[in-house]
Amino acid sequence: MPQQDAQQPWEWSETTWRGHVEHVRAGRSLAPGSWPGGARCAVAVSFDSDHETPALRDADTSPAKMAQGEYGARVAVPRILRLLEHHGVPASFFVPAVCALLRPEEARSCVAAGHEVALHGWIHERNTALSEDEERTLQYRAAEVLESVTGTAPAGIRTPSWDFSAHTLAITREMGLRYDSSLMADDEPYELLERGEPTGVVELPVEWIRDDAPYFMMERFASLRPYTPPRSVLGIWRDEFDAAYEQGGVFQLTLHPHIIGHRSRLLVLDELLTHISERGKVWFTTHRELADH
Repeated sequence: MPQQDAQQPWEWSETTWRGHVEHVRAGRSLAPGSWPGGARCAVAVSFDSDHETPALRDADTSPAKMAQGEYGARVAVPRILRLLEHHGVPASFFVPAVCALLRPEEARSCVAAGHEVALHGWIHERNTALSEDEERTLQYRAAEVLESVTGTAPAGIRTPSWDFSAHTLAITREMGLRYDSSLMADDEPYELLERGEPTGVVELPVEWIRDDAPYFMMERFASLRPYTPPRSVLGIWRDEFDAAYEQGGVFQLTLHPHIIGHRSRLLVLDELLTHISERGKVWFTTHRELADH
């Protein structure tokens, strides 16, 4: 387990607190001067196909929890693939290795439809709860599984829960991954720095505003409830896209099949993609293609 500092934060020396702040930082902006085909804006839609793994990670193996995750695979992913095909939108699916082992045909169907499959941990583990060796082992094992299942080595990673340990970036570099999509230092892509050193790793930043989970998560034995109506979320995401469009930037969206895949919520995604398409001059892209560009 990671060692905790013996001192309280207010007792840290300037060297200590500066070291924490400057360990992983945003480097040069990678926002390009133009997008392919003369597009005004890049749109990168992604799905974290977690299914049963968050519950399994927490050793919550009740049939009720397993069924909630199964909905994502059994019902939501086929609906999502049909919707993406209807709109002609390529997407990135971040898949825990355990999900790829449970349903290899799902990952293969995503690739066959022209989508990207990328790393999302082994069992949706919390990186910050692992030792460096444990995190490295799980990340390599996960990459091997995804390559074995899909026939293509993953190009990038989104850490489970956007959890970033002191070792995550070093392991990502060691593996030769081209991008990460877990951090939030900008609206636009940027290069990651590690202790002031440019790494060559592209960060495709995420944000809780552009994630379905904060709006729609439900936990019956806790206070977690979905308080925001789906169409109110549509308004937020539409405004986020419109601003990105006017600025000539990137609109990146993170979704979860078992969350967004319900009828009233998938209608929102349908309307959002229609709105984006109607603006015209939009480049729909996978995260891998965006990082390459």
